[in-house]
Amino acid sequence: MFGDIFSLLQQQGPDAWYQTASQLALNIARGDDGDPNAQPVERQRLEELAPLVARHVDALFGVAVEATVESGNRSTLTAAALEQWRPLITPMVATGAELANSPEGDANDVMAQMANVIGPLFVGFQMGSVAGHFSERAWSLAALPLPRVNARRLLVVNNLAHFASEWSLERDEVYVFALAEEFTASLILTQPGTSDALRALLLDSVHEVSALQGHLMERLQTMMQQGEINDLMSDPSAFLDGIALPDDSPATRAINAAAASLLALFSAVALEVTEAILGPRPALVEALKRHRLSDARGEDAAAALFGISTRGEHHDAAQRFVETLRAEHSLKIFDAFLRVDGLPSDDELEAPTAWFERVTNSPLA
Repeated sequence: MFGDIFSLLQQQGPDAWYQTASQLALNIARGDDGDPNAQPVERQRLEELAPLVARHVDALFGVAVEATVESGNRSTLTAAALEQWRPLITPMVATGAELANSPEGDANDVMAQMANVIGPLFVGFQMGSVAGHFSERAWSLAALPLPRVNARRLLVVNNLAHFASEWSLERDEVYVFALAEEFTASLILTQPGTSDALRALLLDSVHEVSALQGHLMERLQTMMQQGEINDLMSDPSAFLDGIALPDDSPATRAINAAAASLLALFSAVALEVTEAILGPRPALVEALKRHRLSDARGEDAAAALFGISTRGEHHDAAQRFVETLRAEHSLKIFDAFLRVDGLPSDDELEAPTAWFERVTNSPLA
């Protein structure tokens, strides 16, 4: 029986984990309401505001920003997230593992091989669950500052409309803020220098997450070899008992500093653009703060997949970092984030002047 199952799993190919992730993610994203498309009038209004917002972001960074935007639903955002995250998740998947040919009848070896083949599918389950829940509340991919494979700008209009209604805000202020946030994120995260710098940081943090995935596979193999397969099938959550997130380390501190500073900048730019177009928006500021504290669980889980923490003291430090430099030099100073050496280190997050001196004296400036 185990030999037959092993053969079946082998035939699914190296992308079985991604297919599993896609199917699970889209099933979650559709939800109980079937994931309807936004009303045409809402999509039209978003498209009308896009050129105006793009000009403001363009003026801030001195780089031409394409004004096109795509209106989508939760499923569209989920599929886009999977596409963008796939190159970053692939290192977590057990690749190149040499599965020894098991002598017929050696149950332990057969089960060990099964564990090695099933392992990537568990990564697929995890990625699919995270991507599906990510789109429940997220407005766009700007919620997670990861390098992008293309400049596609996508907004979930129904999520924006729900947020505006929930917090009694005007649709235009929410649309302008979300457009500015996504245009800024798309511009920065598609720059070759910034993308390369982020990927370098992610290599270390994802390596630590991959180590935990390795522990998961060891646990799976042990459970199968000890005859605990019935327990696993009856209570799959037991498989995750005792599994922790990566510990604090130089790698996690480095990626958290970069991610937190990017998120703080996206918000600062979006708010500045919104106020420039529509005037002060104190109710929006308060709503955003409360939303990110209470309604961002899906975004938190997605970040954790890459070893990134979206909460904690480093986020407070990042907001102070951006606000201090904005007050002293304006947000234009953050055009340094378009370069490979622009992102702040963990130490610089608490010392914005040191970051300013470094980037302004950089040979790349």
